[in-house]
Amino acid sequence: MKNRVISLLVLVPALTLAMGSVQAQDKKAAKPAAAKTTAAKKAPAKKAPAKRASTAKKGAAVAAGAGAAAAVAAIPAQQTLTPAELAIAEQVYQGRISCELGASVNIAKDSVNPGYFFVEGKGFKYHMAPVSTSTGTVRLEDQHAGAMWLQVANKSMLINRKLGQRLADECMSPEQNQVAEAIKKNPPAALFEGNGR
Repeated sequence: MKNRVISLLVLVPALTLAMGSVQAQDKKAAKPAAAKTTAAKKAPAKKAPAKRASTAKKGAAVAAGAGAAAAVAAIPAQQTLTPAELAIAEQVYQGRISCELGASVNIAKDSVNPGYFFVEGKGFKYHMAPVSTSTGTVRLEDQHAGAMWLQVANKSMLINRKLGQRLADECMSPEQNQVAEAIKKNPPAALFEGNGR
């Protein structure tokens, strides 16, 4: 009988760690068995789960660190872009681009992968590639993260479709700012304006 109780005391903590959702129930079942043992036998049983838990925590921390390192190294050589996509990449404004509400986006070429860009700002960093559009809009995408940079003549914006939000809006490079000023001075004719009849 004592051997069975000791076996239970050794197995219960191991099972408790393996089955996190059933942990409370296992502890309740182990308490009556632990009450029958002496104080000397209780001490090793209490230390074993603590050691295992700390080992599990260390293992999780190492795994998390390895995951972060893998994420940093997860920007391997990308697919070679088509000539059309490389032409789009030549049109992307680079550097620090000011946006509304004091935000900014920094766009830099990826020196390892031609045509790719790092798009980053407060709370985000994406690795983006050009995507062809039927409208001629310059579009960069990080398909894995669900992020998209859209650049038209007078402004740009950054959208994260997975989050369902705009991360930066009304962004203007110096070139876009000049176009925006020209539009203010000479607004284009309204699309639905009549011809005076």
